[in-house]
Amino acid sequence: MHILSVEGLLFLLRWIHFLAGVTWIGLLYYFNFVQVPFFAETDPGVRSGAIQKLVPRALLWFRMSAAMTMLSGILIIGGRMSQMGGVAFYDSSYGWLITTGGLLGIVMGANVWGVIWPNQRVVIANAVQTASGGQAIPDAAARGRRAFLASRTNTMLSIPMLFFMGAASHLTLFSGATAGAKMAMLLCLALVVVLVEVNALVGTKGGAKKPLETIGGTILAGFVLTLILYVLIEVIF
Repeated sequence: MHILSVEGLLFLLRWIHFLAGVTWIGLLYYFNFVQVPFFAETDPGVRSGAIQKLVPRALLWFRMSAAMTMLSGILIIGGRMSQMGGVAFYDSSYGWLITTGGLLGIVMGANVWGVIWPNQRVVIANAVQTASGGQAIPDAAARGRRAFLASRTNTMLSIPMLFFMGAASHLTLFSGATAGAKMAMLLCLALVVVLVEVNALVGTKGGAKKPLETIGGTILAGFVLTLILYVLIEVIF
């Protein structure tokens, strides 16, 4: 049966990847484009109730879909590398474009599980405690701020991530890659990822974080990052 062939299994993985990815990115955009502005405008009591009842449910689907998206994506890349061979995979435009998108997705997933969820747990616990007359958790506001910056960083990264995921199969940027080009691209990708993550994790205000304060600034930063990575690939390869 075709469904049991390698191509059939890879198709099933892509289908799962799409379903999980739509859920993950859809919730990411909901948090940033709908929930954050709503919380900024609503009454404290309404906000507290939503944090206690709505946010935990949304975050459950959010982190589970993030994990499923990452797992299925890694399996897809592994399957393609097995088919093509590692050297041929990273000689190809497809290999580098899907790796670029995949790396950004892994960073986003790490932010979900390592930054957003742990900090949001404190925010939720604080809302529950204060609603029942208990003491507020002293660092709840700082934790919320950290989760906010990581979420805005993920929103920014989602734009180039989706571009390169789509480009992998539908846009051939080069044919063949030299060893020097591979090393240069690897270093550039690592540098971009480090700079973006440091900006998200170190400090809370000012500097390069300013564009992330607004939805428009975050979207614009995502398109600028997409252009930078696209130009790097065109120049290096």
